[in-house]
Amino acid sequence: MIKNLYLIFKIGRKLAESNMIDSFSKIYKPPLLIKILFDILGFSFKKKQNLNTQKPKENIRNSLQKMGTTFIKLGQFLATRPDIVGDELAEELSKLQDKLPEFSMIEAENQIKKELGETNFKNISNLSKPVAAASIAQVHFADINDGEIKKGVAIKILRPNIEKIFLEEINALMFLASIVESLVKKTRRLRLTRVVHLLKEITSIEMDLRFEAAAANELYENTKNDIGFKVPKIYWNYTSKKILTLDRIEAIPIREVTKIKEENIDLKKISKNLIQQFLKQAVRDGFFHADMHQGNLFVNKQGDIVAVDFGIMGRLDIANRMYLAEILYGFIKRDYKKVAEVHFVAGLVPDTTSKDEFAQALRSVGEPIFGQSIKDISGGKLLSQLFEITEKFNMETQPQLLLLQKTMVVVEGVARRLNPETNIWNDSRPVLENWLKEVSDPINKLNQTISSTSEILKKLPELPHIMEKANKLITLLAAEKTKKNNINNSSFHEDELKVKMQKNRLFSGILILVILLLLLF
Repeated sequence: MIKNLYLIFKIGRKLAESNMIDSFSKIYKPPLLIKILFDILGFSFKKKQNLNTQKPKENIRNSLQKMGTTFIKLGQFLATRPDIVGDELAEELSKLQDKLPEFSMIEAENQIKKELGETNFKNISNLSKPVAAASIAQVHFADINDGEIKKGVAIKILRPNIEKIFLEEINALMFLASIVESLVKKTRRLRLTRVVHLLKEITSIEMDLRFEAAAANELYENTKNDIGFKVPKIYWNYTSKKILTLDRIEAIPIREVTKIKEENIDLKKISKNLIQQFLKQAVRDGFFHADMHQGNLFVNKQGDIVAVDFGIMGRLDIANRMYLAEILYGFIKRDYKKVAEVHFVAGLVPDTTSKDEFAQALRSVGEPIFGQSIKDISGGKLLSQLFEITEKFNMETQPQLLLLQKTMVVVEGVARRLNPETNIWNDSRPVLENWLKEVSDPINKLNQTISSTSEILKKLPELPHIMEKANKLITLLAAEKTKKNNINNSSFHEDELKVKMQKNRLFSGILILVILLLLLF
């Protein structure tokens, strides 16, 4: 408890010195008790930074950036939860740069030896200096002996002691969240302790790099026959909990449009391919790369898109895939009654709702959008407005669809940067039509019924138990089904019990102190 109190004061001081609490207060006007609490925690004789030139939301983002791993991860997580922080702050937090100073080559080499053993370490040559350093890990280039062949690889190495640092800070945050919920009843609806616990679960599993390897392997298997899209191969003999080894990418970052042009690569083709590949992953496979920003996408000399960084993935079950495909295709055809019917069949809208009224509400979303030039219409923004409308008809929020919607906005932005004339709807239509046609076929329906999660395990004979845990992670991240997961729920209750015990000790200590002061004075 004393350690948690020390960490809370340390965190409070960081928050106060960065002016983040003042910025937060300008946006949300927190209860007086909360403001007083943070004023006490952050009391310092140091002069606060003058950040008058920054907007409050920008200051919050920059403050989290400076506070290190735990707070960068907290900001990235809250960026996926506009239901908690609001759309504008969520958008600002999505700009967080996951970058930290690199750690030394000696530490990197020691980590590799410890994790992979001396024999495998000796098979690694030409280990480069860090080419990228993020909050959890950093990346080096090297060569390995794969059988008789020398392969160029990228080696991702977990930061030394990062798990210990993260767990200490996240436990302190959970303790702080519990105190806030106790002091201000209005904050209980936000379920702050559960939010912090969910971040703890997600990031703790993310710190086991075998899960990222498993996700990359599944995406590789799903897309290996797709033309124009590549996923690096994983080298399992050189992969462990703290080390991830995969093919080195010889390609141009997708943001460097001029260089891509110089290679005489068709930008329009890449733009179209990016849109269609994302939709194939979402509706065909139900498993999509959920972090497809410009920093994670490259283009090789053959004009193929190459994706990296598989820490954030999304998963959709067959019902949500049908829902997504039918809705997008319905909007393409401007068939609002069909879109309304999909909602009712999926059980997403109460039966008591009028179908005609609901279809009219959908029309209010679709028609103004289709009044624009077709090339300016965003599928991601359309889904965002759709979710706002459906909320008014008591449709329960689907977090996994929110993750997809946010990714779709990013993908469309990248595609339009490559080709400003990109027509999202023309590019999407053949993928949606083909998939809907396939799933409507009776034989395919029978095959879907027979299929089970064991098909995924067949793709990973080396590490089936890791794939199982990876699936749990993706479900946790995309669907936040912690209440339905007995293991995760049990874990949350354990953390909750620890926090309550710490609070009781804290309040007991304060009470004893007050009594002693009264007796003495």
